[in-house]
Amino acid sequence: MFSTTCEYALRALVGLARVPNGDAVLGRDLARSAQIPANYLSKILLTLRNAGILTTARGTGGGYRLRKSPEKIRLLDIVELFDGARAKPACLLGGKACTDEDPCPAHESWRDIRSAYVEFLESTTLAKVAQSDLKSEAPRSRS
Repeated sequence: MFSTTCEYALRALVGLARVPNGDAVLGRDLARSAQIPANYLSKILLTLRNAGILTTARGTGGGYRLRKSPEKIRLLDIVELFDGARAKPACLLGGKACTDEDPCPAHESWRDIRSAYVEFLESTTLAKVAQSDLKSEAPRSRS
């Protein structure tokens, strides 16, 4: 459903959302806990930092932390950043002019599924996903 990069970004952000008190986490610890190759993760974290989702600090106590509270970060914000138009898929069959007035054969059924998918991404926050019973654990903070 999501690109590998987007999936890794979501995994890393869920890990950061689970860190108590918003403490900083080293990239290598985050990579290990989220099971993401460290080099790949560093590029993802740079994108997230440039988008204003993360902050970074160097030195003792440094690392990555969320810039905003996880309750204010919607999944849609992350998926759009990495997957662009795939966050709000248009026509299931890729038709550029697929509309209610000029539908493709799958339009009616896909419209309902697409609407539910987009609503899920818009209404689900990082905090909600981080609180769910996922198998991964929070990375160790630098405190």
